[in-house]
Amino acid sequence: MHELPIAESVLNIALRHAEKEDAARITDLYLLIGQLSSIVDDSIQFYWDIISRDTLAEGATLHFERIPMQMLCLDCGQSYHPEAGTLGVSTLWWRTYSGRQGDEFRLESIAIEKREEPLTPSPLSDGGISRRTLKGRGGIKNPILYAPR
Repeated sequence: MHELPIAESVLNIALRHAEKEDAARITDLYLLIGQLSSIVDDSIQFYWDIISRDTLAEGATLHFERIPMQMLCLDCGQSYHPEAGTLGVSTLWWRTYSGRQGDEFRLESIAIEKREEPLTPSPLSDGGISRRTLKGRGGIKNPILYAPR
């Protein structure tokens, strides 16, 4: 159930940035989700399909990228990726551990279709649509616009 407010937050962020860029619509959203975050992709998608109706993001594709869990032994400084269902190194089970990676969640970037205004109005011009991507540094803060490959 906690995925609903997460999906709403992602939608609000994406809409805010797409509207700043005068987007015709949002086509794709790229989410980074840590293995430890307890966020279920299918639940995000379920809520997304409902809350994005009648918005610039309706029909947008969500792309989920999972970030693997990485732990750090605070006693010896060893960094490692634990096996599924474990947190420690089997030979060092009594040691103290800390998570280094795997609890992240962020909207990494969005792709939009943007209507381009023609420099000189022409009766043959339809306004055209080009694909562009908004990408943030360290999440969605300070978005910049760049053309995809």
